[in-house]
Amino acid sequence: MKRVVILGPGASGKSTLAKRLGEITGLRVIELDKIFWQPGLVRTPRDKWLELQLKLVGESGWIMDGDLGPYDAIEVRLRAADTVIFLDFSLFRCAWRAIRRSREPVDFWLWLLRYRRRSRPLLMQAISNHAAAATIHLLGDPDAVRQFVVDVVHNSQAGPPFPGKEAS
Repeated sequence: MKRVVILGPGASGKSTLAKRLGEITGLRVIELDKIFWQPGLVRTPRDKWLELQLKLVGESGWIMDGDLGPYDAIEVRLRAADTVIFLDFSLFRCAWRAIRRSREPVDFWLWLLRYRRRSRPLLMQAISNHAAAATIHLLGDPDAVRQFVVDVVHNSQAGPPFPGKEAS
């Protein structure tokens, strides 16, 4: 797990998970919302967004979190990923989290309401087309995320059974 893409609807916990995985693995965390959205919530033009992502995926290890919906060019980071984590949370859970965290613009709410029907199928197809060699983790609720993190911690501490020797 050296090149990780985290996807999911708004307020599903992508950034929180990315930060935690960054702490565990030591990988650089790249929050795509902070790079993509310019002041005043102006989106980065597609050609410049492609160029920026190509530069980012060229680094040796990273965790990129973000789902920019219809403005995204997800294929760039999916092609480079060895791990894709999809937070497949319910509309209710995400809406509740969004209400609790801040005021969101109308565009956010429309995207969130349509996510399962519109965005999710497109993302699943993109993952299938562009990340076929990656390990895919589909996590449907916070308990699954917690277990995933526990597994990552355990695996990062385990190491080989006998240093310098291959397992038999």
